[in-house]
Amino acid sequence: MKTLIIGLSLASFVASFTTLAQTLKVATFNVSMESTNYTSLGMAPSDKVLAQVLSSKDNLQVRNIAEIIQRVNPDILLLNEFDYIADKSKGIDAFVKHFLNVPQAGQGAVDYPYTYVAAVNTGVPTEFDLDNNGKAEKFGGDAYGYGLYPGQYGMAILSKYPIEYEQIRTFQMFKWHHMPNAQIPVLPAEDGSIENGEPWYSEEEWTSLRLSSKSHWDVPVKVNGSLVHVLAMHPTPPNFDGEEDRNGKRNHDEIRLMADYLTPGTGSYIYDDAGHKASLPKNTRFVLVGDFNAADIGDKHRPDVIEQLTESPYVNNRLIPTSEGGAALSEQDYSRRFTAYWGARADYVLPSTYGFNVQDAGVFWPPSDSPLYRLVKDRNASSDHRMVWVTLEVLESEDHNE
Repeated sequence: MKTLIIGLSLASFVASFTTLAQTLKVATFNVSMESTNYTSLGMAPSDKVLAQVLSSKDNLQVRNIAEIIQRVNPDILLLNEFDYIADKSKGIDAFVKHFLNVPQAGQGAVDYPYTYVAAVNTGVPTEFDLDNNGKAEKFGGDAYGYGLYPGQYGMAILSKYPIEYEQIRTFQMFKWHHMPNAQIPVLPAEDGSIENGEPWYSEEEWTSLRLSSKSHWDVPVKVNGSLVHVLAMHPTPPNFDGEEDRNGKRNHDEIRLMADYLTPGTGSYIYDDAGHKASLPKNTRFVLVGDFNAADIGDKHRPDVIEQLTESPYVNNRLIPTSEGGAALSEQDYSRRFTAYWGARADYVLPSTYGFNVQDAGVFWPPSDSPLYRLVKDRNASSDHRMVWVTLEVLESEDHNE
């Protein structure tokens, strides 16, 4: 009976929409285009390294990344680990012009006339010794987000459809302690108890810390009259810490911030970088994209973290993207959903239950016997992550005004 009720409810929900003659392919790709991936140039780590790589117009790793993008050909694409370069002509627009607009290995050129980049917290110095190693070094673990220089591991959005730039919201500056019931890192006491433990951060540090390790973005895109909110983030990996689990707790709360933002009535505490209280209203089309560093199954899964999104009634996680290449990583059936070479589903494209039908999904990960394996054989070939994509059918509500 329960299944029947759910089925009738879903049928009623779908019946309230009319189908547009429109499909939309949305993808996310952690491309490893940050300076430490180009040490052969002999340059000190900075955003100038990627600018140099892009100006050369002939870097094999970047050409392979461009070929993957051309093969999948998404309409909207988030790039993670694309160093932030404020001058777009030397950064994201140079990538589009010199690599995506140029046919790679016989593939057709693709164009993205609308792009968006913004500052991130990685490498932005603080005055504190946040990693408690006895030195306030202003970079690495002592930055607002781990990074050797400002903008390392940045993000970029590319779109074939117009970005509504005036409506973009960013949450780079949101303070962690402003989240109700935030997961405060505590170093356990000798008896192992948290109750008797010592806070990892001083009060001054805690009240200064930004939650987002990179940034959280809400980037609205106009798709033939329908507004789609691209919700992008790249939470910190939940490791590289100790018993205090500071990165694990931060990863949880970074994901929670987006879960609260998209859940009506839950995100009233959230403010954007313009100082405005901001959360999504009911009946809003959105697509969550990014390397969330949160496995949903297997030995790297942390309970109740990614489930904040995948089990939300507002998020459609029914069709999980898979690949043959991922399936070959282990004997476990769930390995076909892996998106990173180290064996986890880390990268996600999750549409709203409202306003879309999911038509297809996949992970670009050719098996080792494929001629295309050359594109993914190691990090030097392209990245240690794989592109994830979902094809959506855009629905228009009969009683909802855009």
